[in-house]
Amino acid sequence: MPQPAPRKARRTAPLLTVTGDMLMAVDLTPRGRNRPPGPYRRLFRRPGTRAFTLGNLIARLPMGMFSVSAVVMIAGARGSYALAGAVTATGLGATALVAPWTARLVDRYGQARVAVPATLFAALGSLALLLCVRYDAPAWTLFAAYAATATTPNTGGMSRARWAHLLKDDAESLHTANSFEQAADELCFMLGPVLAAFLCGTFFPEAGTLIAVVFLVTGVLAFAAQRSTEPPPRSRTADPAGTTAASPLRAPGMPALLAVCLAMGAVFGSTEVVTLAFADAQGHRTAAGAMLALQAAGSCAAGLWYGRLRLSGPAEYRYPWCIAAMTTLLTLPLLAASLTGSLVLLSVALLISGMATAPTMITNMALVQQRTPDGRLNEGMTLTVTALLGGIACGSALGGWLAEHASPAAGYGLPITAATVALLVALAAVP
Repeated sequence: MPQPAPRKARRTAPLLTVTGDMLMAVDLTPRGRNRPPGPYRRLFRRPGTRAFTLGNLIARLPMGMFSVSAVVMIAGARGSYALAGAVTATGLGATALVAPWTARLVDRYGQARVAVPATLFAALGSLALLLCVRYDAPAWTLFAAYAATATTPNTGGMSRARWAHLLKDDAESLHTANSFEQAADELCFMLGPVLAAFLCGTFFPEAGTLIAVVFLVTGVLAFAAQRSTEPPPRSRTADPAGTTAASPLRAPGMPALLAVCLAMGAVFGSTEVVTLAFADAQGHRTAAGAMLALQAAGSCAAGLWYGRLRLSGPAEYRYPWCIAAMTTLLTLPLLAASLTGSLVLLSVALLISGMATAPTMITNMALVQQRTPDGRLNEGMTLTVTALLGGIACGSALGGWLAEHASPAAGYGLPITAATVALLVALAAVP
């Protein structure tokens, strides 16, 4: 009996693509029994990584809950969105001032020793705000209570610092870890506002703040309990001469990165406000949350995909390409809003435009880790977050003004302008 012809071997080599100075390898090998595990499975095979990641995700979820919960709670009790916005803006400004100082203490004394008391103090501030609103305290107490929450540690930065410590000799796995962390950021900021709105609307106005406090304290305590993966504090890793690492602000290349983050924050803040204004003008204010969630979902999916790529070459050269892609895709919401006025098409445009966000921020964080002096990593990443928050505040204000004095559709030109500024700064900073 004739034997059947042997089946052709399927391709097992990776597909290589070259874009400018960026070389990427995408493994298209079909998964089989003998195929090695994917990059994310390999990442979480390391002892202790699953435990600290789970605790950090629980602690990070409230970051997207607190501001929405505060606005709903204050506006519902006092009948003033202006007061609610002023209180949250005060908290944002206080965080911008206090967060780098908290991160510096984390680097110097260790994550567990600083993050736990800082979190408990911030939790007391949130509970004080809840009680002040509940029992009709004077307006100034709302500002004081919410300003006390500024000691909340940068949980995302502490998680990235652990990965940087564990994977300091494995650049490919560190890229995967940074991609996962960015996707986790997008997921938390996508689910947090939705969860907060649901809790405040379904149960009572203070429910969102109360549950967020429980999540924050529980998550930070679980995260801090994982001491085996905690990077050593600066005092234990100082050189024999006792010299102190320079401030991240003085590190070569860091000012340009922070300037880009400021412009990127303006992209995020203006997009959020303009989308809210556009949906409200169409008579579908409640749809704005789902539209912004789609944008975050696109970024989350792109971040997980980006983490599976094997990249070579300096990140400095990939960075402008990522920002250029983001700038280009941001034209889609402007076109959808100005030419069609359709919420459905605008939602699709936001979904697609969000896909360039995560790769850009992943590359940004990789550059921050490279340029931050040893022993100051938490401070360096927190300065990045501070710059983003400052940009978000400016973008929100400018986006609201433009949507009111021009039109919501015209407001989508502001994210493109801010992204263009970020691109010019990034190009000027390339060595």
